[in-house]
Amino acid sequence: MRELRVIGVTPDSTHIVCSDTESGTKFRLPADDKLRAAARGDLARFGQIEIETEASMRPRDIQARIRAGASVEQVTAESGMPATKVERFAYPVLLERARAAELAQKAHPVRPDGPAVETLHEIVTAAFAERGHTIEQAEWDAWKDEKGFWVAQLQWRHGHSEIAAHWRYQPDAHGGSVSPLDDPANDLIDPDFGRALRGLATILPTPVEQAAPVVEPPTPVEPRPREQVAPTARPASRPAQPTLDEYYEQRAVAAGGGAAAIPAAPVPAAPIPAVPAVPATPSQPAAQQQDKEPAAKEPAPEKPAAKPAARAKRGKAPMPSWEDVLLGVRSSGH
Repeated sequence: MRELRVIGVTPDSTHIVCSDTESGTKFRLPADDKLRAAARGDLARFGQIEIETEASMRPRDIQARIRAGASVEQVTAESGMPATKVERFAYPVLLERARAAELAQKAHPVRPDGPAVETLHEIVTAAFAERGHTIEQAEWDAWKDEKGFWVAQLQWRHGHSEIAAHWRYQPDAHGGSVSPLDDPANDLIDPDFGRALRGLATILPTPVEQAAPVVEPPTPVEPRPREQVAPTARPASRPAQPTLDEYYEQRAVAAGGGAAAIPAAPVPAAPIPAVPAVPATPSQPAAQQQDKEPAAKEPAPEKPAAKPAARAKRGKAPMPSWEDVLLGVRSSGH
């Protein structure tokens, strides 16, 4: 390494003139902050000046971009600097942003009727639970806008959509307040937070016009011929009971006498008390009753005229009692 010796400055005092001790060759060095820091032995200042000289973005500019909401990756791409050098200046600002986001969660949202009693974190957690979302999957962040106000952001993913809500945070002695800046933020702090967030409307398919159905005329139905129903045969009537006159004739024939004249209207000596009717049980089949019926209806054969004398001797036929008529027994005559 060759040794140089300072011999003076240029007329404009912007450079220092040096010469080689062996050959006498002159050299010129710029009189800048880097040279002054080296002359003072300030190595920290000397290293910072070296970084600022080599980089296209100063550390102040890097921190300003990070505080405005840019990420380390974005600043690295813009400046062309190594990520390790950008992170060195971005780290303090990232801590500042995280602290501002934490304070914004403890602030009280401002509604149309005034500040809410609950904090922003409590209201948002209840709104997420009502909609079926998970607050743990959401990310909080904060940065400063162009006017110097802190902006708190809550970002989460729902389905295939990324949703973000923003509030303006203003610190004060009572924990601060936050005001919504967009519709998602306004919906989350709305007292009626049970309804869904505003989103894109569902486009329904256009209904296809269907042709009107063709109504066919009704087919005439030929009347069917009515079926002739054969008359139902009536059940055979029960054989007629013999009358009182026939009964007397049968009694006379059974007694052995001829057909005697029966008075037209015999008057009973005393009224016969009414006896309740007892249903008669048929003791003979219906065929035998039908065989006896013609015999009862046939008139008894007439006797010769000489018989009336004998009839007169016997006297008048006795009147059968009601029990004889009812039970059908033969009277003893007494």
